[in-house]
Amino acid sequence: MQITLHKSEIAQKSSVQITGSKSESNRLLLLKALYPVFTLKNVSNSDDSNLMTSALSSNSEIVDIHHAGTAMRFLTAFFAIQEGRTVTLTGSKRMKERPIKILVEALKALGADIEYELNEGFPPIKITGKKLTRHKVSLAANVSSQYISALLLIASKLENGLELTLEGEITSVPYIKMTLSLLDEIGIETSFEDNVITVKPNTKNPMPKTLVVESDWSSASYYFSIVAISKVGTEICLSSYKKNSLQGDSVLVDIYKYFGVETIFKDHTITLKKISSEVQPLELDLKNAPDIAQTIAVTCFTLGIPCDLFGLHTLKIKETDRLVALKTEIEKLGGDVEITDKSLHLKASKNIKEFVSIATYNDHRMAMAFAPIALKSPIVIEDAMVVSKSYPTFWDDLKSIGFKISQ
Repeated sequence: MQITLHKSEIAQKSSVQITGSKSESNRLLLLKALYPVFTLKNVSNSDDSNLMTSALSSNSEIVDIHHAGTAMRFLTAFFAIQEGRTVTLTGSKRMKERPIKILVEALKALGADIEYELNEGFPPIKITGKKLTRHKVSLAANVSSQYISALLLIASKLENGLELTLEGEITSVPYIKMTLSLLDEIGIETSFEDNVITVKPNTKNPMPKTLVVESDWSSASYYFSIVAISKVGTEICLSSYKKNSLQGDSVLVDIYKYFGVETIFKDHTITLKKISSEVQPLELDLKNAPDIAQTIAVTCFTLGIPCDLFGLHTLKIKETDRLVALKTEIEKLGGDVEITDKSLHLKASKNIKEFVSIATYNDHRMAMAFAPIALKSPIVIEDAMVVSKSYPTFWDDLKSIGFKISQ
């Protein structure tokens, strides 16, 4: 479905309830599958989390996770320890182009039985679950933190636990720390010293516990962008958030100060308030929060300020090559962008072309990151329902705060 966002002005004060974090939800869904005594609340209603839920409860020999990259990585590890069960894990055309070899090789080093069905190093993969008794493995740490988290999530169920040595510069450290914090929360003993992570085997059943998923900071990023682009005095209240978040994208609070956005925490809500229109050229290293790069690039473009964003090497293996996609779509709007394999450089632009049709590349974040431009210029979003991957009610929520949207 294609939609048009007409030039809009949002309400001066508004509020939005955002669904649970996809990152936290998918980790906790897997832990609940391993330890059924837990109860989960505020689980994400995203496609990815729904696919994760279905896959974990499926008895099928073939599990198709479509575009859900996190689910592909986590389920590869999960099915590797399901003794006596054989599963072929597959996905969309793009998923079959996304590498899985580093994780598969690590699991094989622990004793797992995994075969490639088509192309070496890529899904689909055939996994025959078995008991894994080896406990030491090394992993390249600069590719995707999801490989690391996948191993950590199953580690307590390994007979001898896990000693994971990370080689090279570690990517997306906050996501690794999120996984370890959730393990700690359910009583699994862990340590992270220098480049070695240790997870002890779980020898006793954990106590029943209700775990509440914090709302998604990546989804909040689009409202940070909206407030940054709006006039001074604009406020949007978002729930449900906490100041000591486990999510790396909570760095938005500090980053959007550059755009004159103040964040006020109160009673599990955050209020975003535009307090200044002064903006300066921006230079950021986003290696610990790459998922908000698209939002920040579009914010800068819309405000007409240059930016240099670094630490973006993982964006090339997401739902699409996000660096190429950003360059292509911003330049259609009249921007000037240079990219390398790990950085994006945007020059200042004065005018935004109207009614440009933005391709979304099966990537939810492309659709949502470009939407705030409608505060300055009308824009068309192709395949708009791709947002269901992480935030199904996104367009309805934008309408509720004043965006004018038509099909």
